[in-house]
Amino acid sequence: MKYLIALVLGLLSGAAVFAVAMVYNPFVVDRGISPLAVTDSELITLNYSAVPSDSIVFTNNGDSQKKPFPEKVLQLWEAPIRSTSAMATVMRDARGQTAGIGIKFSSLSERTRLLSGKALVDSVWYVYMPDRGSLFMEQSENYWTFLRDVAVPAYRSGANAWKGNWIGDLTDGPEPLGTAAVTGGVGSLRGLEMLGVESLSARAYSADSGPISADGRLLIELPAITDGFETATSEE
Repeated sequence: MKYLIALVLGLLSGAAVFAVAMVYNPFVVDRGISPLAVTDSELITLNYSAVPSDSIVFTNNGDSQKKPFPEKVLQLWEAPIRSTSAMATVMRDARGQTAGIGIKFSSLSERTRLLSGKALVDSVWYVYMPDRGSLFMEQSENYWTFLRDVAVPAYRSGANAWKGNWIGDLTDGPEPLGTAAVTGGVGSLRGLEMLGVESLSARAYSADSGPISADGRLLIELPAITDGFETATSEE
């Protein structure tokens, strides 16, 4: 009997050590500062609430941590799209004024490698801004540091919640510098090839229902010259 108890304790200890080593892997290095944070080019700033109930509509398979909103919205339970979520939300500029509408589709990535610090989601944005036109943004997002610093502490908390101040970039490619690929659709942005970064700012998170207080931000870098003329001054 004592050997069985020792075996069980050894397995539990090994599992605990493995979990701690995976979460706090010393070989996983944070990316650091975003390349768009130090650019001299004009930036389009678009902010939105990352809380599903603050969006116009949010849906997924219905079994995920984040619940669809509004309650009776159609859910994405079919097999090909069970790992996908869709959201439509109001986008606001750097001054907090309504800038347009954003639609985002996200799917869990098969390239996720937790041991390498890669908790990946593939996503696309379509953003329409009446004053400027539209743009498409394609990216891979890495939620590893968010899971490590926010979600895991929430699960470990007796209250099943986390409060604090976490800010980080999510975009992890496909462009060489880890930025998103952005293409102009219509209006003054038509045909432009741009770079983008999506970041997240979290202040409260529930292990049961997801973000309680969190905001997302898209930074889009415009080319230095458009049709032979310098771009207008940034909003910031």
